[in-house]
Amino acid sequence: MQTRFKVFAVLAAFAAIIAIAGAEKMHPRLSPRKGTVEIKYPEELNTKYWVDKAQSILADKLKNSALNKNRAKNIIMFLGDGMSVHTVTATRAFMGDSSKQISFEKFPYLGLSKTYCVDKQVADSACSATAYLSGVKGNYGTIGVNAQVKRRDCNKAQDPSTHTESIAKWAQDAGKSTGLVTTARVTHASPAGVYAHIADRSWESDTDIIKDKCSAVDNLDIARQLVHTPVGRNLKVIMGGGRREFRGKHKNDEEGLKGRRTDGRDLIEEWITDKKIQDAEASYVWSRKGLNELDLSKTEYLLGLFSSNHCPYHGDLARKGLEKSDPSLSEMTEAAIKVLKKNKKGYFLFVEGARIDMAHHENWARKALEDTKEFANAVELARNITSEKDTLIVVTSDHSHTMTINGYPFRSQDILGVSDKNADDNLPYTVLSYANGPGFYNTYSKEEGRRDVSLDDFNDPTYAYLATAPLDSETHGGDDVAIFTSGPYAHTFTGNYEQTNIPALMAYAADIGPFQDNQLTMSKTNIGHE
Repeated sequence: MQTRFKVFAVLAAFAAIIAIAGAEKMHPRLSPRKGTVEIKYPEELNTKYWVDKAQSILADKLKNSALNKNRAKNIIMFLGDGMSVHTVTATRAFMGDSSKQISFEKFPYLGLSKTYCVDKQVADSACSATAYLSGVKGNYGTIGVNAQVKRRDCNKAQDPSTHTESIAKWAQDAGKSTGLVTTARVTHASPAGVYAHIADRSWESDTDIIKDKCSAVDNLDIARQLVHTPVGRNLKVIMGGGRREFRGKHKNDEEGLKGRRTDGRDLIEEWITDKKIQDAEASYVWSRKGLNELDLSKTEYLLGLFSSNHCPYHGDLARKGLEKSDPSLSEMTEAAIKVLKKNKKGYFLFVEGARIDMAHHENWARKALEDTKEFANAVELARNITSEKDTLIVVTSDHSHTMTINGYPFRSQDILGVSDKNADDNLPYTVLSYANGPGFYNTYSKEEGRRDVSLDDFNDPTYAYLATAPLDSETHGGDDVAIFTSGPYAHTFTGNYEQTNIPALMAYAADIGPFQDNQLTMSKTNIGHE
């Protein structure tokens, strides 16, 4: 009986080996059993490792427990557009391992903000920009106006009483220099929150306003507001993409691409003329080469428009050989700080990693993580070339996305690959997936049902990851987003609060705007909801 049992055991083991080999042959990217014996960090097997690690973290926290109550001479706000907590976590794994920290995760203080609009549970980049830059929540699709203005209202946003003031204005009123850097068009929703007041985020040029049957005379488009209204006109640094919004349809830009304006204006020339009238040292550049050739120590005003549309995805700079023509987010950030830091009263700088969001909309998880990694590099650079004593750095997002990290992948598995086990339909699924978006069409067909995604090329940067519901463009998510802070009064950014608290906390740290010490009063009016 015992001999017979041994024979059965050997046969069963042999059958299991064949089954595993067959599974790995069928799904070469899956290799589910390899991770069961592979330990990435053997030291993690020992209790002492975790105790020592906890003691080290505790010691750091106790060492840094003294609150920094210096006034913030400078404020740098980093906005990872669409950078959900899931995106940060996935980027950590993409850069090495789940246990590691990317630059801003090392900041001493962390909070969460609520991202909804007045009229929507899930925010867009316009209403959220109004919230985190001016401290007022508005309606979906509107910028720099309160919720009395509905999207595409041709008249209401012309009323100055509906306009909100951004922290850039408060900084300018205090004599500080201000600037913005983005990998989107400089007239896009997030950067427009710095300076614009408009009923529709899409009204970047006069053409867009006319298309919506409103008056482009009564409603100044976003590009004109950047060049001619007080806050935009006084920005010392403007860098990003979007040349097409500044020039007419019949005029080619430096790369031979036509503009979009119907009024025939060249707003870049108007910007240059305005600075000449002010007798200011101003430079307009359109390439990385032009930026690198500038003497930033002598530059008072800098306008850099490096693309007709949005700036390239960061990973495409190398893949498409664009490193020589287009600056990275880190390079633009460094240049901006060099221009702004000359002001003895300090500065406010807004920096947006915009293409994280755009990649998520396409379900391009690889590109989203590549741009988040570069965003983290820009934050690290800024922290290294400034002082925690006088420079507050705030890192956050405007809203989340629907990407999740799922299954039970082994530590050694690629975050951009497939999970360690098949689903109930005996087919693999990706570790990263979306609730909706174009990735649906990669994984489902009416004829075959769900496809075997393990045979796909996950190294393709435009691979659209698995999505549950079919949409041409994936939607934002409504969950709270993280806020990481370092520098003066960074400790006030802890907890869970309205997104509208962010500019108030930044302004208090710098003692500017309506949140200066001498203007703070305790209100007895209860404005909360029952």
